[in-house]
Amino acid sequence: MHNELQTLGRAVKQAQYRQHRALEGGLAAIGTTLAQWDALRAIGNALGASARELAAATFQSEQAFGTLASRLVAQGLVVRRPGHGRRIEHHLTPEGERVLKEGHRVADEVLASCFSALPAADRSTLLALLQRLTSGEEA
Repeated sequence: MHNELQTLGRAVKQAQYRQHRALEGGLAAIGTTLAQWDALRAIGNALGASARELAAATFQSEQAFGTLASRLVAQGLVVRRPGHGRRIEHHLTPEGERVLKEGHRVADEVLASCFSALPAADRSTLLALLQRLTSGEEA
């Protein structure tokens, strides 16, 4: 039993590794990284979100996200604005919106290639199974 579970775990990791490498390559061509694009995507999906919320959405610690957000600010992709109380909100700049849009195009192409061996019905089944495994987790 443990061999089958370990093989399954390794197969999931291999698929993720392959996907991440392909995304990194495609995103490098537009001048960003997977971590940066993921942060832009999280900010775009949760306008005005705090660093704590964005760290959780990108599977990072608050400190790691803060460092990343500072780089995005320095690159002119993100601005931070005061929110309620001590809250600092994150927003995309027009250049951040452009990089995010280009990143979506790259991700769509890369992911279509990564999952091309699976017919649509199998992709739907895989998604449902993975969602069942991760339901209840904070994202």
